[in-house]
Amino acid sequence: MLAIGSSDEQRIEKLLTETIAVAKPAGATVVLGHVFTQSEYDETLEKLSFDQPNAEVTPDEVARRYSTIREAARTLADEGVDYEIHGMIGEDGDAIADLAERVGADRVIVGGRRRTPAGKVVFGSTAQTVMLSSPCPVTFVRSDE
Repeated sequence: MLAIGSSDEQRIEKLLTETIAVAKPAGATVVLGHVFTQSEYDETLEKLSFDQPNAEVTPDEVARRYSTIREAARTLADEGVDYEIHGMIGEDGDAIADLAERVGADRVIVGGRRRTPAGKVVFGSTAQTVMLSSPCPVTFVRSDE
């Protein structure tokens, strides 16, 4: 499972390179996962236009319209790697771990940047939460931003 967050636009290429290096030789299906906070989900629903305005829209459908997810899906398809797209509403790190469990992931790939210990305490770390809560091994892809 590749967890793609709203701040991953700048590191998506690096995340995909690592994901493809693991998934392609194994013939694995990659789950592209995006977690929305409730407020982010509600805000995104307002911005998107769906064919049936009164229909209930799932987080999976909203995630499919997320530009970074679409870019990742195109890259995986071009590389011949199968993929699925899943969305979830929750708090980042815990929800990513929950999604990994729900889809039966055997590995989670997350991105992030280097933080000082004080920065982690003050701002938290989604990747750190995923590493501590994930039901499977986690690969952390660090960006140099």
